[in-house]
Amino acid sequence: MKTFTITAAVGMAFATIASAECGIEAGSVRILGNDFDAISIVTDEARTCASDDVEVTVNLTTEHKNIQVPALSIDPAEYTVAIVANNSIVPLLNDGLIRPLDDLIARYGEDLSPQQMIRVGGETVAIAFMGNAQHLYFRSDVLEEAGVEPPETYEDVLAAAEAIRAAGIQEHPLAATNAAGWYLAAEFVNMHLGMGGDFFEAGTAEPAIENEAGVATLEMMKALSEYMGPDFLNYTADEMKALYLAGDVAIMNQWGSMAGAHIDGETSGNADVSEATVLAAAPTVGGGSIPAAALWWDGFAIAANVSDEDAAASFQAMLHATRPEVAAANPNAATWLIPGFEPTETSQAVLATARAGALAYPMTPQMGLLHTALGAELTDFMQGNETAEEALADVAASYRVSAREAGFLQ
Repeated sequence: MKTFTITAAVGMAFATIASAECGIEAGSVRILGNDFDAISIVTDEARTCASDDVEVTVNLTTEHKNIQVPALSIDPAEYTVAIVANNSIVPLLNDGLIRPLDDLIARYGEDLSPQQMIRVGGETVAIAFMGNAQHLYFRSDVLEEAGVEPPETYEDVLAAAEAIRAAGIQEHPLAATNAAGWYLAAEFVNMHLGMGGDFFEAGTAEPAIENEAGVATLEMMKALSEYMGPDFLNYTADEMKALYLAGDVAIMNQWGSMAGAHIDGETSGNADVSEATVLAAAPTVGGGSIPAAALWWDGFAIAANVSDEDAAASFQAMLHATRPEVAAANPNAATWLIPGFEPTETSQAVLATARAGALAYPMTPQMGLLHTALGAELTDFMQGNETAEEALADVAASYRVSAREAGFLQ
C-alpha cells in the first residue's frame, strides 16, 4: 500500500509577504481549478500577469477533480497549476504529478508564512491561500416568528424545523448539499466526524463505517431530509443558495466561501433575506463536543511535467494572485490564509467552527475511494429504499473493490 505523511501547517496566524508586480520574464501559465467565486478572484489576478512573453490561461470547472490526473499525466502537462484542496491533492501526490516547491520558495517566496505551506515528507507541495468549512446559515426573522432559539446542535435544527413547519411559515425549512455523488458523500463525512466516527481501522485501509456511528450518521441525515424539498437529492451548493435567497429555506449548512454572496444585500438579489441571515459555527450532533463539519484548505500546486521556465512563471503568477492586496480588496470573498488578512464577518463562522474543534477532512490516499463509494451508494438509503446497515455494507463493499484495484487492500 502506498502511504505518505502530510503535514498541513495551515493556521489562522498571518505573516507579511512581499508585494510586487508579477516580474515574469517569460513562460506559460495554465491553471486548472474549481469553479467558485474566491477561486475566480485569484485566477483573475493571475491573468493580469499575461504579456507578450507570458501566456496565462484558466479553466475553472466543477469537474476539475476528474480532469486533473489525466491532464497532468501527459508530458508536457496540459496545465502548469492545479488549484487543490485537502482531498484533490492526494491523487496528484499518489502519481507524482506535482513538484516540490522549496526551490521556488527560496527564489521567489522567502516571505511566505509557514502556515501556508502544505508539506509531504518534509517537502512543500502546495501553498494554501484560503480556509473553508460548511457551517450554519439561518434566518433570524423566521426563527423569531417560530419562537425558537438559534440552533447549536442538529437536534436543535430538527426541533426548529418542526416549529417552523407547525407554524405554517415554511413547509421545507431545511436544505443541505445532498446532491448524489461528491456532495452527498461530503455531508456524510461532516456528520460522521461530528458523531466521533472513524473512516478506517487504525493503521489500515480497512473501512470503519459499519458501526453505531455510521448508522447514527445516516439516521440524522435522513431525519433532516424530512424537512427538505422533495428534490433534496439534487441540491448542490449553488442550488441551495438559490433556494435560500428565494426565501424558501430558513436553516442550512453552507460553505463559508459563499457567505459574502448570501449576506451582501446588493448582490444577493434579496436584501430582506440577506439582512436576516446569521452565520454561526457548524452544529454538533449526537451529544458530541465538536462541530459536524470538516475543515478544508484551498491552495495551488505546480505540475511536475512542465519546464522549469513554466514552473517558475506559474509560481510567480500565483504568488501575485494571492498577495495581501487581493485579500484586502475582497475581504468577504473567503477566509483568506493570505498574510495580513484581517478576518471579517463572512469569515467568522469558519473561524468559530475551527476554534470549536472541527477536524480536517482526512488527507489519506484511500479517502478519495471511500468518498466516491459513499456518493454512489447512499442514494437508495436517502430515498427510503434500504436500511442504514444495508447502505453502509454497500459502501464498504464498493470501496473494497476499488481499494484492492488501487493496491490499498489485498
